[in-house]
Amino acid sequence: MLMKGVTLRGLEVFEALAETGSVAGAATRTGLSQPAVSQQMRNLEAALGTDLVDHGRRPMRLTPAGQSFLARTRAVLGQLRLAQNELTVMDLAHLAVLNLGVIDDFDNDLTPRLVTMLAESMTRCQFKLVTAPSHVISEEMRARRLHLAVAAASGQVMEGIVEYPLVRDPFIFVCGRGAVDEHGSVEAVMQALPILRHDREQLIGRQIEAHLARQKLDFPARFEIGPHLSLMVLASRGVGWAITTPLGFMRAGRYHDRLEAHPVPFKPFARTISLLSATDWADQVPRDVARTVRMLVADMVIGPALQKLPWLGGELRVLEGE
Repeated sequence: MLMKGVTLRGLEVFEALAETGSVAGAATRTGLSQPAVSQQMRNLEAALGTDLVDHGRRPMRLTPAGQSFLARTRAVLGQLRLAQNELTVMDLAHLAVLNLGVIDDFDNDLTPRLVTMLAESMTRCQFKLVTAPSHVISEEMRARRLHLAVAAASGQVMEGIVEYPLVRDPFIFVCGRGAVDEHGSVEAVMQALPILRHDREQLIGRQIEAHLARQKLDFPARFEIGPHLSLMVLASRGVGWAITTPLGFMRAGRYHDRLEAHPVPFKPFARTISLLSATDWADQVPRDVARTVRMLVADMVIGPALQKLPWLGGELRVLEGE
């Protein structure tokens, strides 16, 4: 039994307030009025007998108790959302064939969970799964060899394909642990060590290079690495620094004790992970799959990422209905 005064609505409001840093932001996120948000927070803090938020700061900051409680809140809400989603699972029993492509950033945990949920729903379906980098997935969609795909959006309109935004995935700076302290700043690391570039044939590599060019930043070409884990290994060993995203960083969990991540020291930028669907596909199917992927990403990727990198709050987020 929940402690008297601790409600699911209160937990949702607290999570929204922690992620947006303001009552107004939490109100927009939850659909409540600002007075209702404030009342929910007063009720929750009274029930717990402690302040979760430093109400005198703008943007609002969590107290140490609030930081601890937020981790538990995210875990509880994540499990409840997954349970709710599984109770309203996709009705795909009518499908005869489904070819699905998924970006390889999700290989570790999310894709197996998604495939399991799909398999349980597709009782008479011939199912094919392809995992690959985003540019390969997009080409497979253009060639109509895939019906649905989860991939990074290129920003270009693809004829005959509908896009359902899923996740905002901001770019971050990654280097070996201790490098920033040793050199004095992120900018100093960028000057002292070589950049570890992504393969510029891949979409993520092109997106990073385009943004660096817009910032008039030019670095000597020395390393250009295709496999993301290889790039993270080189960074963890102090060979150089890299620009990646939280989704990519979380894939490299085994190296986190030798890596550190920071906001990029120039104009922030982000990519969008989207569900791509052929326009002739039944509308409800891609919407159901998009809802399921959002739930899984929130629970299995975003929650753990924000615990490890709390400064990403509000930047790394699910794009619900956007």
